[in-house]
Amino acid sequence: MVPFSFGGHDLAALADGALWWPARRALLVADLHLEKASWFAGRGQMLPPYDSIATLTELTRLVEATGAAELWCLGDSFHDVGGCERLPEAAQAALRALTGRLAWTWITGNHDPVITDRCGGEAVAEALVDGLMLRHEADPDEPQPELSGHFHPKLRLRVRGKQIARRCFVATPAKIVLPAFGSLTGGLDVDHPALTRAVGRGAEALVPVEARLLRFPIAA
Repeated sequence: MVPFSFGGHDLAALADGALWWPARRALLVADLHLEKASWFAGRGQMLPPYDSIATLTELTRLVEATGAAELWCLGDSFHDVGGCERLPEAAQAALRALTGRLAWTWITGNHDPVITDRCGGEAVAEALVDGLMLRHEADPDEPQPELSGHFHPKLRLRVRGKQIARRCFVATPAKIVLPAFGSLTGGLDVDHPALTRAVGRGAEALVPVEARLLRFPIAA
C-alpha cells in the first residue's frame, strides 16, 4: 500500500489494482468483468469458468486486510447485462456476503448499464464524493478531480532484454484511471491514443511495488 496525494485527499495505491481512501475507509476498484468466461463460453470459446470466484476471493481478502467500510466499483463490474444471473452459487454467496457488510456502490459502465439485481448494493451512473468525481470512463471536460476505470491500463517495459507488462494506474494532477481488477481482463497500453486523449497531457503510469510508487512518464 503506497500513499500519495490527489485532489486534496490522501489515497494509497495497492499492487492488486485497487485504491484505498483511508479517510473514508473506502476501497475503489474498476472493471471486475464478472462472468466474462461464461459470456465467451456461450459463444463457443471455452475459458476456465473460475474468473468470478477468483476476483471475488481477492476482493474479500482486500476488504478483510484493510477493514474497509465502503466499496466503490467503477463500472463494468459484470461483463454483460446477464452476468449477475449467471454467477455460480459460490460466487453469488461471496458477493452477497460483501455487499451485506459494506456500504457498496456500483458505478454503471458500458458493459453493465442496466442490471437491476446486483446481489445487493446501490447502482448509480456516477458520484461526486467529497470533491472527487467517480465514474466509469474519464471525461476530458470534467472540472472536478476524477477517478475512473474503463481502459484497463498496462505498462509495457523492456527489462534486461525481456518485455514485461504490468497493470498500472494512469494519473495526472486531475485524473486517475484505475487498472482492471478482474482476474480475466486484458489491458490497453498506457500510450494508446484513446487513453491519452481521455486524461490529457502530463500523464504518468504509477506502479506500486512494495513500499514504493514507481512513476513512468507517458508520452502524449
